[in-house]
Amino acid sequence: MHLRKGNHKIDIKVNRELIVRSSSDAVDFALLKDGKLIELHKEEDNNSFSVGDIFLAKIRKPVTGLNAAFVNVGYEKDAFLHYHDLGPQLSTLLKFVKLARTGKLKDFSLKNFPFEKDIDKNGGINEVVKANQSILVQIVKEPISTKGPRISSELSIAGRYLVMVPFSDRVSVSQKIESRQEKDRLKRLVTSIKPKGFGVIIRTVAEGKKVAELDRDLQNLHHKWIAMCKTLRRAGHPSKVLVEMNRASSILRDVFNDSFTGIHVDDESLYENIKDYLHEIAPEKESIVKQYKGTSPIFEKFGIERQIKTSFGKTASMSRGAYLVIEHTEALHVIDVNSGNRSNKAKNQEDTALEVNLLAATEIARQLRLRDMGGIIVVDFIDMTRGEHRRKLFDHLREEMKDDRAKHKILPPSKFGLVQITRQRVRPEMNIKTSEENPNGNGKEVEAPIVLIDKINVELEKILKGKHTNNGIVLNLHPFIAAYLTKGFPSIRTKWFLEHKKWVKIQPRDAYTYLEYRFKDKDGKVLK
Repeated sequence: MHLRKGNHKIDIKVNRELIVRSSSDAVDFALLKDGKLIELHKEEDNNSFSVGDIFLAKIRKPVTGLNAAFVNVGYEKDAFLHYHDLGPQLSTLLKFVKLARTGKLKDFSLKNFPFEKDIDKNGGINEVVKANQSILVQIVKEPISTKGPRISSELSIAGRYLVMVPFSDRVSVSQKIESRQEKDRLKRLVTSIKPKGFGVIIRTVAEGKKVAELDRDLQNLHHKWIAMCKTLRRAGHPSKVLVEMNRASSILRDVFNDSFTGIHVDDESLYENIKDYLHEIAPEKESIVKQYKGTSPIFEKFGIERQIKTSFGKTASMSRGAYLVIEHTEALHVIDVNSGNRSNKAKNQEDTALEVNLLAATEIARQLRLRDMGGIIVVDFIDMTRGEHRRKLFDHLREEMKDDRAKHKILPPSKFGLVQITRQRVRPEMNIKTSEENPNGNGKEVEAPIVLIDKINVELEKILKGKHTNNGIVLNLHPFIAAYLTKGFPSIRTKWFLEHKKWVKIQPRDAYTYLEYRFKDKDGKVLK
């Protein structure tokens, strides 16, 4: 990332780190940008339907009214295969599967395999498939809520730089590569090395890569295809015949780039796997993989646990008192932007609204990735009357969402200050419970204590900016929280003193509930 000052470029080094935590039944991946949590993924051992997996399946029944077929892939609900997801070369795929299953086909390279005619773009499902037919399908959307997996029979096998598409001859280049010259170079190179019978999609990360690296990637994908085809004869219905790859490798493949500064792993075998994978795709970066051997848990060491607690609730705090309220319904997500008690007399209301909205746009882009929110998202920004400010907000939101790998579309702010976003979701939304059981034992749940400390910090900063602190500051709260703020060296209270040059007297109150607190002066007057 760089900024421009006059005619000079100022490079700003962005730290990107991947923190990997392993437990007996799951692996968690946290992606940090300058220490801030921007993505969180969980791979559970029981997840048998991951995006990219290929299954040998059986058509259960075509449904004319939906122009789709239901397919048994071994999930409790049949997977849904729409006519538009069949792929133009469906007839060739079905013939190939039939010959491979009966053992009549020994050469799986496709170089001598005759292609059938493309199916009609606007045809009907009954014309091309029938019940009990064997078919190869790929998971394009994991089972979400009450729906079974979404599948496609237009197969693709993704590599580091390239995606290989069997039964095609087309070579296409990622639209994110802007240079026409580079697009032409990559297309020319890949066309000259690709095996016959396979199409190739050139990924954004292939930009600037040499022919040897692209060829190695292509060879790996071709070997994967051959190995998968060899299993077809003995495979039952339904069965997984190609595993996308473990989540560690697939996350690295999709998010890893040259800007990564560290990958920290707390499990030895996972550490070796990631090191081996990096050795294959980017040997010069192998040294950034470190095995974490500290005594405190890895997510606590990197401040991830705290960020999870403060990021996944109904409200998400931003700096200086501003916050978001995030509501979920079956049909859409609604995000409300609030300025809190932010008062800035030096600026007028319009400038304050712009400042809070820009701050909110950055946090919203992070929240969408972090929770993997999909579908329709409506954001109610603070009203702004000036058109240039609305344009600035729209451009800023687009820029902040540029790194989001999920397909998305953003509409400009309406005159009511509403921004509509559509975002593709292929996995269930990340939903983490941040409330905890009330220690008072009344069966109710309360906010996590770590969130309370953040709230106290924000309120203290606000009070210190006011004019009423000459008569001292006394903080009244529950004895448990009082002990937490004063224990250890340096304690949280000592840090406040070092930062603000103001001593806060802490007074435990037995009558207060667990999360109750009040700032007062020495005379007992409540400070706000």
